[in-house]
Amino acid sequence: MRRLLATYADVMDRVSVFVGQGCSVLFFACIGVSALEVVMRYGFDRPTVWSTELAMTLCASAWVLAVGYVTERHRHISITMIETLISPRLWHVFRLLQMLISAGAILVLTIALWGPAVKALRHVEYSGTALNSIQPTYLKVLLVVGCILYLLQLAANVIRWAHGTEGESAGGH
Repeated sequence: MRRLLATYADVMDRVSVFVGQGCSVLFFACIGVSALEVVMRYGFDRPTVWSTELAMTLCASAWVLAVGYVTERHRHISITMIETLISPRLWHVFRLLQMLISAGAILVLTIALWGPAVKALRHVEYSGTALNSIQPTYLKVLLVVGCILYLLQLAANVIRWAHGTEGESAGGH
């Protein structure tokens, strides 16, 4: 069983790293779309009707999908002062508490987002902008996907914590 859990943690780490690194392309595309809008608006006095909505969607997608990568790398914003004030053993216990509290909160968020995402899939919602894209439907579903990726990576991190191998993930940090 220990070997199976370790294999799960390794696979999940690799998935999180792959998806997270893939998200960098979305940020780069957002920069390109934003630069194009500046040129079109101020260089040619022909602003686009789609660039703002596309840039927001690209950034939101990258932000939501990269959560597993950030979790795998332990790169969430944190207050590290506490770590310097307490013993390593107590900090180790605090890490577990942090992961369990995070998992509980994200599980509640996933449950809360599930209904609106399913509803949006049944009856596609449009943005109501000049572009009138399906951005609301897309983002509602994507938030659920991001929450699931986060929960799966938290489970991998807890497995690593329990096995005493935190920091030895596929990412090699």
